Amino acid sequence: MVVPSSVFGSKFGKIAPSDKLNIAGVGVGGMGFANLKAMATQNIVGLADVDWGYCSKNGVFDYFPNAKKYYDYRKMYDEIGKSIDAVVVATADHAHAIITAEAMTMGKHVYTQKPLTHSVYESRLLTKLAAKYKVATQMGNQGASGAGVRQICDWIWNGEIGEVTKVETFTDRPIWPQGLNRPEETDTVPDTLNWDLFIGPAAFRPYNKIYTPWNWRGWWDFGTGALGDMACHILHPVFKGLRLQYPTAVEASSTLLLNDCAPVAQKVRYTFPARKSLAKVAMPEVEVFWYDGGLQPDKPKGVPPGRDLNDQGGCVIFHGTKDTLICGCYGVNPWLVSGRKPVSPKTQREVTLSHEMDWVRACKESAAKRVQTSSPFSEAGPLNEMVVMGVLAVRLQALNQELKWNGADMKFTNIPADAKIKTVIKDGFKIHDGHPTFTKTYTDPVDANEFAAKLIKHDYREGWKLPAMP
Repeated sequence: MVVPSSVFGSKFGKIAPSDKLNIAGVGVGGMGFANLKAMATQNIVGLADVDWGYCSKNGVFDYFPNAKKYYDYRKMYDEIGKSIDAVVVATADHAHAIITAEAMTMGKHVYTQKPLTHSVYESRLLTKLAAKYKVATQMGNQGASGAGVRQICDWIWNGEIGEVTKVETFTDRPIWPQGLNRPEETDTVPDTLNWDLFIGPAAFRPYNKIYTPWNWRGWWDFGTGALGDMACHILHPVFKGLRLQYPTAVEASSTLLLNDCAPVAQKVRYTFPARKSLAKVAMPEVEVFWYDGGLQPDKPKGVPPGRDLNDQGGCVIFHGTKDTLICGCYGVNPWLVSGRKPVSPKTQREVTLSHEMDWVRACKESAAKRVQTSSPFSEAGPLNEMVVMGVLAVRLQALNQELKWNGADMKFTNIPADAKIKTVIKDGFKIHDGHPTFTKTYTDPVDANEFAAKLIKHDYREGWKLPAMP
């Protein structure tokens, strides 16, 4: 293998921009392939994926013929880890944290797809590991590098829309199946799929072709539904522009909530406390609303009749005391309902490279002099905590209450000690003699605080373990 650039970086203090990184990909059949193609000027030395059939169909193995192929990323780390500088992680959500964490403890730079992790605890862990090991990091919410997010921040920070106490957001997702009963059939595992490795740290279940590829997003053990999939894009300009951190409360509702599968449509309300005022605008307490599955908030007064606010898969509406700011998914195409086009000072670094190549640039810089990427884990970690905490609120909605959140300690503080919760295992709806019958099968009631704790910090399957929290 080629000697990794990091060897020379460690010896001489900085990797020359002209040097190529040795990059490995984990989860390369879908978005990981797209990310690696955007980094194709570098040395792609290893490809790990549990589904070689999907990878072969998509052409990633042919595109990078010199990369060594693996089913198990752990074997790749063991065999060629010393020659790897950086890792791209684009597996199903539930495996992001463990693969990324292991790479960072090896001193590797990491680019991890959104959502950064499957749980709040995992997000906190990756944030702290990135700080400890001083590696270059980037979450795959590519809008963070776009001009729209920068424009939104500039306008808000310059006081152009006044104080914001309410934000409404929505996405047109899911565009994959959700609201499904868990399949009772067991299919034959394809020869090209390592199902046990796909399951990874999650609880084992028999294989069914409905789970993968791609449709895993709708199943709680593997994905995070429409909220987890899209909120890292849509809520990012909200998080950054309003300088949010931990919410103090959250409440959610949805269509039928199943124990295994995310609902068809959801609504979530977050409450964030006041933040330190900026020179030209205060940052009061703000409520942030999320809608998906076809649900949308009412259009603000002044929006032209017939205008579709769904722009590239979603929308954000900032309700300010002076004006209303609207943008699409990824922060694209921001505009003011008043029609004004303010000229405001530019406050942020302009990213002239792609989201992926800006991370490559950061990897080549020494930790002491590194210019941070547009979505480093120091920012992406807290953002992702907010996102997956919304998932928690959806899954805890049967408590029928606003949930108070202690962000520092990662726990809800007002779930009654004796509260129980149960969810629907199977929706047995059917028509009998022309009449609807509603025969639902529920889980046994469980302690709500214990259930919440396991959603916040997952119990991993035997043989899978995260590094310790720094």
